[in-house]
Amino acid sequence: MENRNFYNEILTEHNMHPDFKHDIEDADIVLDGINPSCGDEIQLKLKTDGDIITDGAFVGDGCAISQASTDGMLTCHTIFELEYADIFMRMIRGEASDEEIDSLEEASALRDISHMPARVKCAMLGWRTLSEALKGK
Repeated sequence: MENRNFYNEILTEHNMHPDFKHDIEDADIVLDGINPSCGDEIQLKLKTDGDIITDGAFVGDGCAISQASTDGMLTCHTIFELEYADIFMRMIRGEASDEEIDSLEEASALRDISHMPARVKCAMLGWRTLSEALKGK
């Protein structure tokens, strides 16, 4: 029950008070993420300094899980690494180790999404978009 309460608190906090849901006008990388099965849409905006992402934000609309997951993703790490997107996506599929999940900090609260198949694409939208953005960098 404690884990479920933590999940609900994180989800609610990121939906009611998202820190990273805003525009970045001079972003170096802008990439759209769309989940056609439910209509979630985000636009991920990243500022870079060489190979380091120094700032990130997103705009868009979608369900509570997609929005909270994307905001939580941007909260987790100020310097993004493709590895974290891979770990998150494996966690959502139920394939990541506990140690890997712990490295995701707040985003680890979404680990139980792996038991909700209809919500997996929602939780992965921001992370999948980040992964695509970084592969193109």
